[in-house]
Amino acid sequence: MLDFDVAAHADRALADRPEAFVPRLPDERPAAPALPHLYARVAKHITPAEWPLIAREVEAIERLKRERNAVVLGHNYQAPEIFNTVADIVGDSLALAREAVTVDADVIVMAGVHFMAETAKLLNPSKTVLMPDMGAGCSLADSITAADIRLLKERYPGVPVVTYVNTSAEVKAESDYCCTSGNAVKVVRAVAKEWGVSRILMLPDEFLAQNVQKLVPELELIAWKGHCEVHERFTPQDIRDLRENHPGVVVLAHPECPPEVVAEADYAGSTAGMADYVRDEKPARVVLITECSMADNVAVNHPDIEFVRPCNLCPHMRRITLPNIRRALETMTTQVEIDPTIAGRARLAVERMLAIS
Repeated sequence: MLDFDVAAHADRALADRPEAFVPRLPDERPAAPALPHLYARVAKHITPAEWPLIAREVEAIERLKRERNAVVLGHNYQAPEIFNTVADIVGDSLALAREAVTVDADVIVMAGVHFMAETAKLLNPSKTVLMPDMGAGCSLADSITAADIRLLKERYPGVPVVTYVNTSAEVKAESDYCCTSGNAVKVVRAVAKEWGVSRILMLPDEFLAQNVQKLVPELELIAWKGHCEVHERFTPQDIRDLRENHPGVVVLAHPECPPEVVAEADYAGSTAGMADYVRDEKPARVVLITECSMADNVAVNHPDIEFVRPCNLCPHMRRITLPNIRRALETMTTQVEIDPTIAGRARLAVERMLAIS
């Protein structure tokens, strides 16, 4: 039922401000969206009603980037409205680590999780690295500590330690080399050759170590029981169901998935590897067994490919938003700092990885 008091109040307001009510003519079309070149990249995920608010955040961030001489690094798992609008450099952990070395800016904003911001700071000690939300962590990084590494080295004396880049600076400092899912095979082979060994501690992702082990049968990889909370949830039955429900689908899996899931896939590789596969092979229908924002972001450049989306979201990546990226640049917080006694040793492990790659 219409509230006549409210209606009368509205009528008086319009009488006082007749310009507030301008009826739309039947042939009048909605105004074009702001930043149309960017909206076209996210139109499948952002409604026209939502876009004006997002566009204002994007415009503010772009202005602040110019004022601060800043760049935004965006991981492949970032939400489309970040990945496709304000991120200047995008990619997987390896790509972001490489680009962090060469970036021409005074300020780096990490649209990713905390260990990525630490890695950027390790490689750019003189630059300001901002983390929009310090609570954006990682289950893998949390699964192991520097003390754990020291105990393992006591148990396996003389065995080199290769740690996934998805770890804290303190853990990297206790390691001999770092690796990513994209270069793990190359790194462990190079380490085995350089050290003259056949055993390597590969930490902390148990599934990554098991999947790499199948590709390097000449080596013994000693694993830790760390898991990614996104990838560990996938099962072989999920893959079989996807094939049954989507005939002809090509399955690409991340090597952080359990080995039995990878065995069901047509291809296994890093997020960069999966993106390259889609670009090069152009499957008619594909599913990426990884964090589901990845498919949203890859799909932008491949409108002719059907992406099936099993949606496992990373809660940590979702903590990064356009408003807190803007706030980070406005307030120059929170700045990532690393103890110098840790930074030097951690940087060496990352630089050794980059030298191999």
